[in-house]
Amino acid sequence: MDSNNRLGKQVRAELKKRRYVILTSLLLSLLYIAANLLFSDTGWLRYKKLLGRQAELRQEVRRMGEENTRLRASIKSYKENDFLMEKYSREDFGLSRPDEYIFLYDR
Repeated sequence: MDSNNRLGKQVRAELKKRRYVILTSLLLSLLYIAANLLFSDTGWLRYKKLLGRQAELRQEVRRMGEENTRLRASIKSYKENDFLMEKYSREDFGLSRPDEYIFLYDR
């Protein structure tokens, strides 16, 4: 009976060691997976950062679209209105008609 008791204790000790090794391996594996999900190049933190960047880029695209619409309207008005085109040419480029003189004053 004493040998059975020692054998039983040895089996329980081996099972306890085996459980400890399995649980430790499982815990380390879960920690590794969690660290990869959070901190890798394709992890959750990178994903959140990219979502923020996407929102910034969408806002910038929207702003540029609005600016393009405004510029197209401005171009259209210059093409359709000769007075505006002449004013723009004179003020921004210093152009004049062949028989005109331009006087520039220092401010």
